[in-house]
Amino acid sequence: MAVSSGITATFALESLIHTAGASCSSPSSWPSLICIRTTRSKIRCAVVRRLGPPLVRSPRCEVASSPSFDTATSTSSSLDSARSSSLSALELLKTSAADRYTKERSSIVVIGLSVHTAPVEMREKLAIPEAEWPRAIEELCNLNHIEEAAVLSTCNRMEIYVVALSQHRGVKEVTDWMSKTSGIPVLELSKHRFLLYNKDATQHIFEVSAGLDSLVLGEGQILAQVKQVVKVGQGVVGFGRNISGLFRHAITVGKRVRSETNIASGAVSVSSAAVELALMKLPESSHATARMLVIGAGKMGKLVIKHLVAKGFTKMVVVNRSEEKVAAICEEMEDVEIVYKPLTELFASAAEADVVFTSTASENPLFLKEHVENLPPAIPEVGGLRLFIDISVPRNVGSCVDNPETARVYNVDDLKEVVAANKEERLRKAMEALAIIEEESRQFEAWRDSLETVPTIKKLRAYAERIRMAELEKCLSKMGDEIPKKTRKAVDDLSRGIVNKLLHGPMQHLRCDGSDSRTLTETVENMHALNRMFNLETEISVFEQKIRAKVEQIQK
Repeated sequence: MAVSSGITATFALESLIHTAGASCSSPSSWPSLICIRTTRSKIRCAVVRRLGPPLVRSPRCEVASSPSFDTATSTSSSLDSARSSSLSALELLKTSAADRYTKERSSIVVIGLSVHTAPVEMREKLAIPEAEWPRAIEELCNLNHIEEAAVLSTCNRMEIYVVALSQHRGVKEVTDWMSKTSGIPVLELSKHRFLLYNKDATQHIFEVSAGLDSLVLGEGQILAQVKQVVKVGQGVVGFGRNISGLFRHAITVGKRVRSETNIASGAVSVSSAAVELALMKLPESSHATARMLVIGAGKMGKLVIKHLVAKGFTKMVVVNRSEEKVAAICEEMEDVEIVYKPLTELFASAAEADVVFTSTASENPLFLKEHVENLPPAIPEVGGLRLFIDISVPRNVGSCVDNPETARVYNVDDLKEVVAANKEERLRKAMEALAIIEEESRQFEAWRDSLETVPTIKKLRAYAERIRMAELEKCLSKMGDEIPKKTRKAVDDLSRGIVNKLLHGPMQHLRCDGSDSRTLTETVENMHALNRMFNLETEISVFEQKIRAKVEQIQK
């Protein structure tokens, strides 16, 4: 009967949304449409307000194809039918025994692709610029089964963290969203993505922040990128308590691992690995004469310059959009000759270089096939081949540049050759860090468990306070108007003390912060018992709130 009632509720809700909605039309109508996927895997569309068209990426060095949408209209009779059935559908949803969303705890899920699972050609299509992270969070939280979200997009990974009302449906909705924004088919995404839930998802972001999941073990830039997720998420509605707490704890873990272990000692960064790769590919006899060009003077470019200097290079050309950053780098490195060139001289500068490092945030390729083929050969000392070391994602050297006769192109995925060395030492350092991560994971899970009972604790205290105040007023009124302040305060303190002592036991049994052996199951049972005994109102579920909002929009 429970399963049957659950199916009935789902079909009734599906019918409500289907009859009231309109199917998706052209991209111009995106601001007023959102698609809902039902349990029968059929797409239903309900009219709701959207903040703008979804994020869409175009393939690099390829012609992007526009998505096509079928159009349809809904009749006034179907709207009337939707209005009449809205209440019954919501009631079925609320009372159904199969409605897991109102009874089960939401899950933390990470859906991602990294340098370990997907090639750069795929990661760059999924990459989301930092300025668009808030927009992506809002779009993700507009999905039916997503409560909170965060985006971690770097040169080595594209990971989406969500709090999902349903693991299966949440993963499906996010994967569909990733497919729509990147243009990559769902089937292709599924081959390369990884999925982690709850404790595994928590451990993963802690390992990422600690530098254990990086291509270069212990590299410090990823911790700064995790911090940036928190900074950008401030004020964004979908960057909620669970996700923000997860990322803040990840920052703590990253700092602790680096301070209590030697994982960062001797660790190389992506930039230093790029320099090492260039030196590996150049003839050793040419190290002193090879001409170096660095395109981009941001964090990555600056690190490339520093590592080149550390390897003995004292002269290089830097191409950047503005001269200010290059001038600041010159002040730091007084003994190095750094020549600034504007972007307008990009190709002329590349023609005079033997090794070209690219590290800009450009969403479009700086070098296409015709640009590279038109460049003159490099000097004979380096074998006549110009090296392009592209550590940007999306790539600055287009995918259409496939190692022409006069050049060799390497990207971040090729850095694995450099990092493969000292594997045994890397694993030993990782083991030290994992012990810390395990401890911090338990602490975070205990903190998250404690959130389950917060609403009940607040309501129980409010309930007790209302009774205390009512009885206190009765007592004071019987004592007359000429009560001394000292007596009034003594009676007030007495009432508070009695209430606090009575609440102490129930409050202790609502604790689940890891300080005792009480399990989450026991604590949740206690919470439900108190809700029943004191008739405390339970919070309306987020899922029901979303459905009610859609129904109200339809009725308008």
